Amino acid sequence: MIFAGIDIGSITAKAALIKDNKLLGTRVIPTGYNPVIAGQKVFSDLLAHSKINRRDVKAIVATGYGRNSVDFANKAMTEIICHGVGAHFLNPDIRGIIDVGGQDSKAIALDSEGQVENFAMNDKCAAGTGRFLEVMAKALEVKLDDLGSIGLSSRAPSKISSICTVFAESEVISMIAGQQKREDIIAGIHESTAARVGGLAAKVKLQAPVIMTGGVAKNQGVVKALEKRLTLEILVGDFPQENGAIGAAVLASRMKL
Repeated sequence: MIFAGIDIGSITAKAALIKDNKLLGTRVIPTGYNPVIAGQKVFSDLLAHSKINRRDVKAIVATGYGRNSVDFANKAMTEIICHGVGAHFLNPDIRGIIDVGGQDSKAIALDSEGQVENFAMNDKCAAGTGRFLEVMAKALEVKLDDLGSIGLSSRAPSKISSICTVFAESEVISMIAGQQKREDIIAGIHESTAARVGGLAAKVKLQAPVIMTGGVAKNQGVVKALEKRLTLEILVGDFPQENGAIGAAVLASRMKL
């Protein structure tokens, strides 16, 4: 039987399919302004790409901030639980997750069965999220996807003292006016992000092995800054954005219908 998970985030919508406890495929698209349409589209796109008929999907679990907009799902579950299950499904050795998405960041401690033991979440402030990096990239006139590689070339990261996105942006603009090197400013932004997210990790006392999920996991500058701050290796799997959707699909397979 085939099971599906759909994760509606603030920036991207993700879907995953599993069969016989194996991943069949995933899909990521922009959420856009309408999470209802995004949920329908990411699911239909994945079915079409996988050449699977809708009626062959036994159950669907939705997660993410827009989970309640997926009205065709059998159940909605929190992303904390789904991320834990997804990480354990992909790598049973994982004991900690750092998830940095578009609008929030999380640190999740897992037991040996992939159950959540503890977690901390920042969903009240854009600092330490993908939105923070997006604002900074715009101020620096750099593509968001290029931040990681540019920042890694820095030898003297700039110091950004503000944790508020608005004030940090003002700091960055002043640094630009002061002709500080772009790579140094970006490295400073990454260290600022790592400080914010690292605080969450310290709060839940994450233990290795730790995996990073969410779109920001693709930014190697942030990953390296987090490794330096936490003094541990951070793994990034093949499906950092889709982890929550994969966990939702696994949970769908466990439902009693």
